[in-house]
Amino acid sequence: MEFAVFVTLPGLVVLLTVIAFADQVLRLTGRGKRGGQVSSTGFEQLHATFSQGKQNELKERQSALVLRDAEEDGAPPHHSTVDLTSGRAVIRLP
Repeated sequence: MEFAVFVTLPGLVVLLTVIAFADQVLRLTGRGKRGGQVSSTGFEQLHATFSQGKQNELKERQSALVLRDAEEDGAPPHHSTVDLTSGRAVIRLP
């Protein structure tokens, strides 16, 4: 019978609220050794169920985690120089 309550939407919200409260209590008492919050994931998924914009945001966040972030992205080529103090840029084409 308890399972049937949590299958409904109001029951799911109550369950997520209880899990969020327990998660915060565990983090404050020092028993939770992780840095992030698990409780926010459930609420974001619930929000994404009803909002197309939130679904797009979660997909974009997931794809950003997969992409590589290199320091050289956006930097000028090695044979060109940019001097920010004098406001001068020299671009040498190969």
